[in-house]
Amino acid sequence: MPKQVPLYDALAADYDRFVSWEGRLAHELPFFQRLFEERRVERVLDSACGTGHHAIALAQQGCHVVGADLSAAMVELARQNAATAGADLAFRVTGLGELATLGETFDAVLCLGNSLPHLLTAQAVAEALADFAAVLNPGGLLVIQNRNFDLVWTEKERFMPPQAHRDGDQEWLFLRFYDFHEASITFNMNRLRRTDQGWEQAVESTELRPIFRDEFAVALEAAGFEDSLFYGSYDGSPFDPARSGDLIALATRSD
Repeated sequence: MPKQVPLYDALAADYDRFVSWEGRLAHELPFFQRLFEERRVERVLDSACGTGHHAIALAQQGCHVVGADLSAAMVELARQNAATAGADLAFRVTGLGELATLGETFDAVLCLGNSLPHLLTAQAVAEALADFAAVLNPGGLLVIQNRNFDLVWTEKERFMPPQAHRDGDQEWLFLRFYDFHEASITFNMNRLRRTDQGWEQAVESTELRPIFRDEFAVALEAAGFEDSLFYGSYDGSPFDPARSGDLIALATRSD
């Protein structure tokens, strides 16, 4: 029986309303196109793939892609999105740390969307990184995108900009905010939908463990990765702990 992932199982039906995929992919895909051409990447695993849009776009560009996610609801929507797009790729209900059970190896593994901080101990992160290494071919590429928690943890800004979506006379509003604890963060999302009777709302939460740049570098090396590079954005700008929005790590599996 698939594990339950409460926030993401609940969010699945609205996730493609929450994310503006056209703009996001236009911004992010050139980064992967250049990278994959330079590294001659053909086989890609998109772990924590959500509703599958990165995986689908990469498959449409000619990569052999497998998408995996712990949320069965997200995977079901990913399969529907792929069918709608006419994209030929497989999706599996498989979480971080379990990817070796897929029985395939890849030239590149992606873990995007601030997914790795959902692992709540250093040991769980180490096991996930070892799992990434296990499914990568020697010399294979790992790409991980997290929030810049060096900045988030320093500023402790609770509220993120709201996201809105409109479809005809229907309207959705997504409000995200953090609760900060001694060594963790609760990520909350309030989903509001306008109906004839007014606004309906539902709040879901999940726990995050911040991953800081220096800790991340040590963990990647311990898991058998080398030549780690850190960017602050998909535009290729260097990571700045005091200013960058993201922490994007590139690392190579040792031969």
